[in-house]
Amino acid sequence: MENPAKTTARDEDFLYMQIADRISSQVRRQIIKTGEKLPSVRALSQEQGISLSTAYKAYVQLEIDGLIEARPKSGYYVRYTPTRTFDPPKSAEPPIESKKLTVDEMIALVYRNFSGEGIVKFSSAVPSISLLPRAKLNKSMMESIRLGKNSCITYEAIQGNETLRKHIARQAFSWGGTVLPDDVVTTQGCMEAMVFCLRAVTKPGDTVAIESPGYFGIFSTIQSLGLKILEIPNDPAEGINIEFLANAIEKKQVNACLFVPTFSNPLGYCLSNEKKKQLVELLAKNDIPLIEDDIYGEMYFGKTRPRTCKSYDKEGLVMLCSSVSKSLAPGYRVGWCIPGKFKTQIINLKLMHTLSSASPTQAAIGHFFETGRYDLHMRNLRKALHTQCLRYTQAIAEYFPADVKVSRPPGGYVLWIELDKKIDAFELYRKALKYNISISPGQIFSTDSRFTNFIRISFGIPYNDEIDKSLKTLGELIRKF
Repeated sequence: MENPAKTTARDEDFLYMQIADRISSQVRRQIIKTGEKLPSVRALSQEQGISLSTAYKAYVQLEIDGLIEARPKSGYYVRYTPTRTFDPPKSAEPPIESKKLTVDEMIALVYRNFSGEGIVKFSSAVPSISLLPRAKLNKSMMESIRLGKNSCITYEAIQGNETLRKHIARQAFSWGGTVLPDDVVTTQGCMEAMVFCLRAVTKPGDTVAIESPGYFGIFSTIQSLGLKILEIPNDPAEGINIEFLANAIEKKQVNACLFVPTFSNPLGYCLSNEKKKQLVELLAKNDIPLIEDDIYGEMYFGKTRPRTCKSYDKEGLVMLCSSVSKSLAPGYRVGWCIPGKFKTQIINLKLMHTLSSASPTQAAIGHFFETGRYDLHMRNLRKALHTQCLRYTQAIAEYFPADVKVSRPPGGYVLWIELDKKIDAFELYRKALKYNISISPGQIFSTDSRFTNFIRISFGIPYNDEIDKSLKTLGELIRKF
C-alpha cells in the first residue's frame, strides 16, 4: 500500500505513470472495450492502494493521450481507439447511367423489411426498445388518463395539450430559444409538422431546397405536394454548402428550404453555430422560410445541447419541427412545430386535416415531462448512444476493408459509410438481406441514385454478440465485391 504521508513527488509521478501505462495497455489490447466505464477516482485509489491525487493524475494522463474521456456527472469512459483511422466520406456526382430500379422502388423495398422479424435492422434510425422507459411511460399514460379531464376521451385543444406545450417551451431554453406555450402547435409526429409547414409556405410548382444526401422520406413528401426539389450539396464535417445555396437563391430557384442542421440524416454532422446564423440571415435577407427538422437535436454526445437555427430567427421565418419519435416513444406519434409568423396557417391546416391531436398520448408525454422523467431518460439515452457509436465504429474498423471511409457524428443515430467505387450499395443490401441483415443503400438518399457506393448504418441497437456477428458478416460481403 502506498503511504501518502511518505510518498515523494517523484514517487507519485512514477506511480501515476505506472497506473496509466497499465490501463493504456488494457485499452490498446481491447481487454477494456471502447465505451466501457472505468472505476471512479476513489474506487481506483482504493483498488490500487494509491492516493486520490495519484489516481486522478493517472486518468488525466490517459485523457491527454486520447484513450479515455470524462463525461459530466457520469465518470470516465474508454474512448474509441482504432487500429486505423478513417477519412470522412466524400460527396458523390450524379450517375451517368440510370439504374434498373427507381429511387421510389428501392425505398419501397427497404421499407418493406423495416418491421421484419429476425432481421438485424441497421436500416432503422430509431432507438432499440430496450433503451426506452416502457414501465415509466405506461405509468404516465395511466396517471394522465386518471387525472385528465373526461379521462382523455374528448377532443384536445386545437394547439395541443397545454402541459405538453408548456414543457416544449421550457425545453427551448436549452437550444437558445425564448418560446411561449402559445407559440407551439402539436402534431401527429414530426413528418405531419413538416407537411403542414410546407403547405403553409409553398404552392404547387414551387421549389424547395433540401440537403443531398438527405432523408428519403422527405423526397416523396415534397413531391407528393406538387413541389420541385433542389438538392444542396453537403459535407460530412462542414454540413450544408451555403455558398451553393446562395447562388441558387440569386438565380431565383428557391421558394423554401427544409434542412436538418443538427445531426443530419444520413451524414450526422451538426452545422456550426456560425453557419446556422449565416444560413438564417441569408434566408431572412431574401424572405425565404426555413423548415428546420430538429428531430435528432436532443441526441447530442457533447456537454451541451446544440443551438438551433430557430434560436437565431428574428423575422419568424424559421419553422422548427420535432417530436419524441426518436427519443422516447416512436409509436405515440407526438410531434410539434414552432411555426413563427406562420402559426395561423398551421392551425388552419391542422383544423382541416386532423382537427386535434390524440388526447391520451399527448397527455402521457406531457405528464412524463412534468415528472422530470424525460430529463433522466435522455441522460441515459445519450450515454448509451455515444457508447454504441464508438463500439460500432470500432467494429467497422476491424471487420470492413481498409479503404472504407466513415463519418464521425457528434450525435444522432447513424453512420455514413463510403465503400469502394466498384461496390453497388443496393446489390450489397440485397445480399445482406439473405443473411437477415438490413442496411440502407446510399441510392435512396438522393433523387437520382447518385450515392451508389455509400451505405447508412444505424447504431440504435445496443452492441451485443448478434450485432458483432452481423457487422462481421457485412464486412465479409463487402470484401467479396
